[in-house]
Amino acid sequence: YLDSQCCGEGKGESGAAETDDAPTQPGIAIGRTAPLAMEGGKIKPIAFDTPDLFRWMGEDIHESLIQPYKDLTTRGASEEHHDHPAAEFLMKTALDAQISSDMIRKAVSKAPLTPFPGSNLGRQLQMVSSMIREGLKTRVYYVSMGGFDTHAGQGNTNGSHANLLRQFAEAMRAFYTDLKRHENDGRVLSMCFSEFGRRVSQNASGGTDHGTAAPMFLFGPMARRGVIGKHPSLRNLDNGDLKFEIDFRSVYAGILESWLGADSKEILQGRYRPLPILG
Repeated sequence: YLDSQCCGEGKGESGAAETDDAPTQPGIAIGRTAPLAMEGGKIKPIAFDTPDLFRWMGEDIHESLIQPYKDLTTRGASEEHHDHPAAEFLMKTALDAQISSDMIRKAVSKAPLTPFPGSNLGRQLQMVSSMIREGLKTRVYYVSMGGFDTHAGQGNTNGSHANLLRQFAEAMRAFYTDLKRHENDGRVLSMCFSEFGRRVSQNASGGTDHGTAAPMFLFGPMARRGVIGKHPSLRNLDNGDLKFEIDFRSVYAGILESWLGADSKEILQGRYRPLPILG
């Protein structure tokens, strides 16, 4: 989706051409490396764990850089003036990094109106909310939360898994409370997924091993409420695993088609029935 042919390189959230001179970053991942889910053929997302680590190694942005950036951006849109295309590409990439890092650090430096939990997910979502509040033209943000590989000691309502879900719920509540205070909640759809599910039966260590099917969560005022699909059977299993009810690519197709306004067939490399995800 982040490729220019899908989301429109140099375009804002509305799909209209940008009028300012700031670089557009279609995707931002909070973490040391960008996940494979955000890797495009041409566009690469920004990835940083803290704003101070994502910056040009030198002085802050200087006004003398603005005109060179304008010139390179203008020439990049034209087929003329390409005597040194490789050098211009490297120059524009360097200027992009410096201007983007300055914008991001300024955005997240402002204190939120809502208190966020001190968990790692809470910290990540606070940064995302701040960047949205400051008007960054980013379409997709990616955050992550670890600890769910509960092979042992998964526990009951007071166990490790329940505590993880509690941390997740507290962080998401703070995120949407802060978004709503800035009237941004209706502009943000959040999707939660895992790399793999869990087995139905408990193992000998009081946990569950890797499984197949798993739930996906969608959050936001525009999301369709309730459960989509049938509850999986705990008896009719696939070699000890839950049988999936919905192809996860239908969820992606629904988000791409109805929320992002993109052609899901081109991105998913196949046609999947878009799930009705909006209310």
